[in-house]
Amino acid sequence: MTDRITVQVCADDPISEAGVISLLRPRPEIRLDDGADDPAVTVVAADISDPAGYQLLRTAQHSGSSRLVLLVSRLLDHQLSLAAECGAAGIMWRASVDSDRLVRMIQTVATGDGHLPPDLQTRLLHLLGQLHGREQSLGAEREIDVLRLVAEGYDTPEIALKLSFSERTIKNVLHAFITRHHLRNRSHAVAFALRKGLI
Repeated sequence: MTDRITVQVCADDPISEAGVISLLRPRPEIRLDDGADDPAVTVVAADISDPAGYQLLRTAQHSGSSRLVLLVSRLLDHQLSLAAECGAAGIMWRASVDSDRLVRMIQTVATGDGHLPPDLQTRLLHLLGQLHGREQSLGAEREIDVLRLVAEGYDTPEIALKLSFSERTIKNVLHAFITRHHLRNRSHAVAFALRKGLI
């Protein structure tokens, strides 16, 4: 079959590796990697809360261009973020792994899509919401710092130097603030910020 997906399997223990291989070997959709070709998908069965398991995932990430599937027993929020940073396109709980589910996930990931169990989707959305909130908070703090210095009479290069940002960043911060609040210019922005008690 020409459309078989080449899959590499690695695990943090030989029993897990043998178990995953035994699920995939009889499947006509899958060709287990023999080292001759670059695999399209790498299945990593590892506990990434353990340094050795995390290193295995990192090694798989850097070993080629294959898409990553991670099989785990548990995953804390920060480990979910680490898995995403390492390029895990699919995550499956080890307890729910069977041949059909694993092959479907491999096929999904091989086409460029991702797959997470519903409970991890909810947790990931929550994490993204928290991250967005932190970014908004940092953005607001940056705006206030810039506006305060504008109010004190500093020009763009001086503000950039004081805040350790590029001049382009300072201009972008001011432009975003002026545009968002429908203001006319920097002076109007300072007056608005003072009136609103922002500075």
